[in-house]
Amino acid sequence: MRKKKTSLADKIFVVCNTLFMIAFVVVTLYPVLNTLAISFNDGIDAIRGGIYLIPRKFTLKNYATVIHKQNMLTGAYISVMRTVIGTVIALAANALLAFIVSRKRFLFKSQLSLFWVVTMYVNGGMIPVFLLYKGLHLTNSFWVYVVPGAVSAFNMLVLRTYMQGLPDSLEESAQLDGAGYMTIFAKIISPLCKPVYATVALFVAVGQWNSWFDAMLYNRMKSEYTTLQYELMKLLSSVMQQSGSADSMKTVSGNAITPTSIRAAATIVTMLPIVCLYPFLQRYFVAGLTIGGVKE
Repeated sequence: MRKKKTSLADKIFVVCNTLFMIAFVVVTLYPVLNTLAISFNDGIDAIRGGIYLIPRKFTLKNYATVIHKQNMLTGAYISVMRTVIGTVIALAANALLAFIVSRKRFLFKSQLSLFWVVTMYVNGGMIPVFLLYKGLHLTNSFWVYVVPGAVSAFNMLVLRTYMQGLPDSLEESAQLDGAGYMTIFAKIISPLCKPVYATVALFVAVGQWNSWFDAMLYNRMKSEYTTLQYELMKLLSSVMQQSGSADSMKTVSGNAITPTSIRAAATIVTMLPIVCLYPFLQRYFVAGLTIGGVKE
């Protein structure tokens, strides 16, 4: 077989596209690798600058300071629990609601969708929300992290839009075989919604893992319900306050640290679980699982 001759324009396009992608990867990865290098570098030495991809004075003092902080293990446990439980509950609640609203026979679906869209732009404010949670006995408890965010208008609309794109023939054929709505949702719709489920789950998990303001606002007096992000924020704030203009301080153990090194270590600790989780969800970020499911 004769090989297709590649034109000069095609070669130029391939070269330019390759160079662009390499530049894009460098721009994307460099900040992460630079932060990793600073987190493993001595804090006082990091003030000098000039650290790019490799630590100049390797040390684990920054991570030891972060890990050994009071309530850090408790905060990590609560963060993991709220991420897992909150993601599962939010995904189940939004999926069920989206399935109901996406059905063509459901009345008032347009009105309800409009109502939920309005909630994305209008809210009652911090004080009314705090009083509401307090009246519902959600403050000073773990469930304030899970219950308020169980239903999200944005996530529900994303799921509803995806479900509306599935062929109606799948549901109709299942109904002819005597399947009810719960059976259709569990055995027909949900397996085909794995890509959008993974996307929404990642959105919710990242939001739950990175959240710290709700811990400060609703569980500030309950150290047993603190979160990892809140503890890291308090650690960074205390380091910056004690450092003053010298941009350095001495810990109790005598190890020299700086806000720059602590910030880098806290950033790596924060992003590590999400970075480890993403590769397992990435393969679901594809569409077209319904192709071939229905033969017209």
